[in-house]
Amino acid sequence: MGQLRTPELVALPYLEREGMEQARVDKWLWAARFFKTRSAAAAAVLGGRVHVNGVRVKPAKEVRAGDMVQVTTRSGKRTVEVVGVADKRGTATAAATLYTETAESISAGEKAALERRLARPPGADLGARPTKLDRRRLEAMRRAHRHGRPP
Repeated sequence: MGQLRTPELVALPYLEREGMEQARVDKWLWAARFFKTRSAAAAAVLGGRVHVNGVRVKPAKEVRAGDMVQVTTRSGKRTVEVVGVADKRGTATAAATLYTETAESISAGEKAALERRLARPPGADLGARPTKLDRRRLEAMRRAHRHGRPP
């Protein structure tokens, strides 16, 4: 038969376990829902897109409450302070309690979202239905836009 659970352990939220003061940064990023998978979080850490207290780290770096974490994703750069520590993924509302985003990060995110909304997509000036030549030019523009170089 299975292991019996005590009522105290069942009543605790599954993210906050007793005695948990630190967690690996890749697990924490996954639990806080910055990335869909733990391997994606680990790849971001290895790629240098995650800094803890201003220092580039490895996936096994332990984070604690009070640490500042900078995460760069497609949508932009976010700076958050670790409030809670978890190594298991839970609901989005539970994940939101693990960190607080800085005011500068929030304002920068809102500004970037507004710029994305107001920006015209590449190739919007080509007309209704592109010709084969127009499609090739559009693909070249999109490729250049993705890689950050002029067409």
